[in-house]
Amino acid sequence: MGHEIELVNDGDGVAVIGDRRAVEQFLDMQGIESRELDLRRLGRVLSSAAGVAQAGSEVAENSGRWVKLTEASAAAMKQSKRMKGSEKGVSRAVLTENNGRIKGILEIVDGPGQMLANPAVLAGAAGIMAQLAMQQTMDEITDYLAVIDAKVDDILRSQKDAVLADMIGVELVIEEALVVREHVGRVSEVTWSKVQATAHTVARTQGYALRQLDGIAEKLEKQTRIGDIADTSRTAQRTVQEWLAVLARCFQLQDGLAVLELDRVLDASPEELDRHREAVQVARRNRLELIGRSTEELLARMDAAAGTANAKVLIHPRSAQTVVHARNDVVSTVVGFEELLGFEGEQSAIERRRWLDAAVDARDKVVETGAESIVTAVRAGGEGLNSAKSATGRFASGVAQRLPRRRARDSDDLVLEP
Repeated sequence: MGHEIELVNDGDGVAVIGDRRAVEQFLDMQGIESRELDLRRLGRVLSSAAGVAQAGSEVAENSGRWVKLTEASAAAMKQSKRMKGSEKGVSRAVLTENNGRIKGILEIVDGPGQMLANPAVLAGAAGIMAQLAMQQTMDEITDYLAVIDAKVDDILRSQKDAVLADMIGVELVIEEALVVREHVGRVSEVTWSKVQATAHTVARTQGYALRQLDGIAEKLEKQTRIGDIADTSRTAQRTVQEWLAVLARCFQLQDGLAVLELDRVLDASPEELDRHREAVQVARRNRLELIGRSTEELLARMDAAAGTANAKVLIHPRSAQTVVHARNDVVSTVVGFEELLGFEGEQSAIERRRWLDAAVDARDKVVETGAESIVTAVRAGGEGLNSAKSATGRFASGVAQRLPRRRARDSDDLVLEP
């Protein structure tokens, strides 16, 4: 078994389990990053369970790594050259050195094999995989907040609402519990007692942030004057990223609580771990759907506002420019946030109509309207045809001369996109 590894895919990541050296060689061959899958915890937790102790100890003797499923990692797994293995469900990979010399043959079991044959051991491994997936997201959120330079604590402190003030204290409690878990290797009853009441505060803060985004969307929907739409769009451009940062922090803390919760169940009631893991993942998906409804509604309202602005760019060029720039900034911000949390979908930026394009359109419509008037006059009997042509010609000529001058004056104030 020293040269055999097992691959377990749960949809979020792949666990690579087997002899430490074999696991490392396989991952090096794929060229993909991984995190440690601490199987020793299973040995400790399942050591007292009847009929599971031996299986748990055998698994604990092996090494485990976890790989996040991305397009790149999935492609690397599929592209690895494998041969037919010794039996059904088993494949082989040839391990080579840098000079091409063969140094060994690795047998790969796709799916739970002999090491994870016991249902309790498999459930424990699945629970740890779920924790690693959430910890990966937590790390990515930390990086996201650093990149956008969003100081969530400052945002929370600037609000007078007590819900947000309480959130700061909750952050400290959860982070402390995660540090203790990292050092101790488990979540004791004492540690869990400190954090189990914090979920309500995090949920209230999430609800508050979602209401802020919904409020912006509702206000945009109600506005009819382009000036008011521009003002609300500026507010969205300034504040949406802040509220998304608060939502990201809430999601991060909720994942942290779920990691602690699964540890506590694994320690206290391992037989319930698999059902509890499934329930935690359902609740997580529900949170994502709730956030997704608010962000998609906001994007829809910003799109509608940009459409209104483009339609009125000739009359209100500055306001139109403000609205569409704000829309594109908000879309970019929301899409980055949704990608962080694993949403699918993409919004493309709306190109603002240039003032000249709108002016030319208006001129053409005026000329077309004049021509239609002439046809109507002829059908009425032909009387006054010459005067109609003359009037139409003078009017259209005047518009054609004035519009470029108007464009030239406004171009001093506008920054036009090519």
